[in-house]
Amino acid sequence: MPFADLGLSPELVQAVKAKGYDTPTPIQAQAIPSVLMMRDLIAIAQTGTGKTASFVLPMIDILSHGRRRAMMPRSLILEPTRELAAQVAENFEAYGKNHDLKMALLIGGVQMGDQVKALNEGVDVLIATPGRLMDLFERGKILLTGCDLLVIDEADRMLDMGFIPDIETICSKLPTTRQTLLFSATMPPPIKKLADKFLTNPKSIEVARPASANVNIAQHKVLVTSARTKRDVLRTLLKTDNVSTAMIFANRKTTVRELNKSLQSYGFSSGEIHGDMDQSSRIATLDQFKDGKINILCCSDVAARGLDVKGVSHVFNFDTPWHPDDYVHRIGRTGRAGATGRAFTLVAPEDLEAIDNVEKLTGMKIPVYTLGGAAAAPAEAKPERAPRERKAREERAPREEKPREEKPRREAKPPREEAPVREEAPRAARAEKPRREERPRREEREPAGEPGEWNGPIPGFLGISAL
Repeated sequence: MPFADLGLSPELVQAVKAKGYDTPTPIQAQAIPSVLMMRDLIAIAQTGTGKTASFVLPMIDILSHGRRRAMMPRSLILEPTRELAAQVAENFEAYGKNHDLKMALLIGGVQMGDQVKALNEGVDVLIATPGRLMDLFERGKILLTGCDLLVIDEADRMLDMGFIPDIETICSKLPTTRQTLLFSATMPPPIKKLADKFLTNPKSIEVARPASANVNIAQHKVLVTSARTKRDVLRTLLKTDNVSTAMIFANRKTTVRELNKSLQSYGFSSGEIHGDMDQSSRIATLDQFKDGKINILCCSDVAARGLDVKGVSHVFNFDTPWHPDDYVHRIGRTGRAGATGRAFTLVAPEDLEAIDNVEKLTGMKIPVYTLGGAAAAPAEAKPERAPRERKAREERAPREEKPREEKPRREAKPPREEAPVREEAPRAARAEKPRREERPRREEREPAGEPGEWNGPIPGFLGISAL
């Protein structure tokens, strides 16, 4: 069934064909007619099935009628991460090129001035992360009373990131007679409760079993002896498994940084993306990966949801994800749009419980991949580190006990000549030495007078009688 049979306008169908798409995916074929009929919708589908286009395309036709007003967006799309928000904005620009629609992107990590200016000019589509939207709302820079269409994308990821209270606050500020679309890969109980509270008689669509993995992805787990050997095994896989482009996921941002530095030091063309980077750096690194300037991207789970990078041949889980749902989203970065891909998970002894939870969720036993002896081979050492490692091995090796050789005793040095002792004069002689004559004290020179008597010098004329 072509896109034209879904009820989309000819201008929109033309824009879709210009992007190279002729046939809708199952989620698009079921969701687009319901959205055009202004029904609330709950759509559950695994990652990489085209969920974004299933709400972007009908929204463009719905918003083509009407006018925009300052500070009052006509529709709102909530995304959990900046990358997903930017990707949805790119889809709106591509598919809406034949329509006169204005869009604004509200995300953190960038200055607020341009975003406020765009809102003041009026927008038809507002794409935002909950944090930045709440910030502008509390500052009085945006009004949500004119928003008639709400899309909550990647709802289960919103739950993991703690955005559900913000979403409930945002929903309470919107008109009660709005259309609400909720898209998610899984439907945990908190999301079901949210849907029951804010959606009215929704139509439910489920095109795949929750948390099921793409059948086009060959999944493997590689057992390693310890976490320290993961880097050696990863480098072996990158060299031997015909990797063209790869995404490597780790649980911690510090691990992402250290892993990228390690790969670069071994000559791999890699980059990194994680939550501690500012938005401009994240976008620049992602553009380098899309353009082929780097072919390996080390990333945290901010890149696990919704990022559509064509041609990713491999996904490596350097760490087994803490949440089993994240496994499905990570490996979903490969095998997209009907292509095939390969996914490897490095499993150390401390990862066994996490990988068991993943296998319980997906309902399949991930086969163990053996490196054919490559993993047991010693790791390739860098030239500058070889002497240091050889020295460490020599220090660890047991040493043969050798009899101690007696060192020749040092010859005794002649005793120092004692300095001649200065003869001192006997004490009696020192006592006879005349001392400087001491002056008598004033009290001894002049006897004290009686009270009232003259105490000063007496002139000589006082002793001469006048008679």
